[in-house]
Amino acid sequence: MHEHPVENSRTIPRSHPLYGKKIYVPRMVEGTARALAAVLRSLGVDAEVTPPSNARTLDLGGKFSSGDECYPLKVTLGDFLQITEQPGFDPKKTAFFMVTGHGPCRFGQYAPYLKSVLTQIGYPEVTICQPSTEKGYSDFGESSTLFTRGVWRAIVAADILLKLLLKSRPYEITEGSADAAFEESLQALCKVLEVTYASFDKQMAALCGCLLEARERFRKLPVQFDGGKPLIGVVGEIFCRLNEFSNNELVRRLEVAGAEVWMNDFSEWIWYANADQRRRLQIFGRRFSMEAAEAHVRNFIQRKDEHILLAMFREDFRGYEEPHEIQVVLDGAEPYLPALGANGEMVVNVGKAVYFAHKGLDGVIDISPFTCMNGIVGEAVYPRISRDHAGIPIRNFYFDGTNSDLDRDIGIFLELARSYQRHKPWRREMPAIAKAATP
Repeated sequence: MHEHPVENSRTIPRSHPLYGKKIYVPRMVEGTARALAAVLRSLGVDAEVTPPSNARTLDLGGKFSSGDECYPLKVTLGDFLQITEQPGFDPKKTAFFMVTGHGPCRFGQYAPYLKSVLTQIGYPEVTICQPSTEKGYSDFGESSTLFTRGVWRAIVAADILLKLLLKSRPYEITEGSADAAFEESLQALCKVLEVTYASFDKQMAALCGCLLEARERFRKLPVQFDGGKPLIGVVGEIFCRLNEFSNNELVRRLEVAGAEVWMNDFSEWIWYANADQRRRLQIFGRRFSMEAAEAHVRNFIQRKDEHILLAMFREDFRGYEEPHEIQVVLDGAEPYLPALGANGEMVVNVGKAVYFAHKGLDGVIDISPFTCMNGIVGEAVYPRISRDHAGIPIRNFYFDGTNSDLDRDIGIFLELARSYQRHKPWRREMPAIAKAATP
């Protein structure tokens, strides 16, 4: 049984910009976005994710962008603008959630550009909620700790559900059963996250109970595991790789073509951001500052929460273990993209490609928007990584909303992966419990 929640009394004050408004969260990745909306609801905010993207998304996003912007902007902008077309839309009671941050990526310009477009079309009253990592999400005042810790737990839990899905779906006996188990588990997770508990410990107890039920749900799925499918690691720009609409359902296409996919976790980016903050503090001589102390405490708490949630899945994820520290990924990238000379997703993608090779995977795919700096830099060094790692195939797939013969390209890549699979020097550890089950 889950811990019983208390009545939600920790709501945002009337003075908060979100009070009395409905906020929409971009559907970057199905599980994480819905879990984030649930956390916002636990603070008393009326929150939901944007509707699934469609052709109208691209029409609207293209109408208000020049084409020089990265593809995720076009998708998120189009999804938000569709909200303005809904019957009864009230700009004064509507808010859009768009995390922001500083750095070389164009992502930091999404929020101000969205505000500019809304003003242009006559809706300047729409609130743009843009919590910044640099501010520690202090935008939520007294609720900031509840928000940040709740979001972290939501991210880890959603990552777990996605990993369960991807390791089961290619081997399901009944088509659609893995997706159904994922949806049921995600709905249960959101129900846990959308209420306020008397303490963080009680929330954790409820989360553990929910994830234990999800674990048993997936363990009972009828599957036929033969170990022969090539296992493909997927890295890339965080939105494009996780958003099925943006990448034309590349993961499902890989599965249909006979592969299994290991997707980079969303939480890995958080660990990288933490490590990069420590690096910058050290460079600027602030290792013993208050900011450094707060970062250390936050990192400790996040590691503790992650350990508790993942401990229940040690057997389920045997052979799918993530690096025990982000430094493992950074060390893998160092010969190709030195930490002091490059930063951002390119470093994580390159380092994870090396990690995937050592884990015995059969190929790596980098999913990025067309013209993405991270994808272009990664593509420049992937040939060297391949040469240094017995010729493991690594391929970039770029997306901009136009049609291409994706299935043909997938077929060619998987032929290379199967060839490498036969002579690779690093052997994959087979899952302990992914064995044949009877319906």
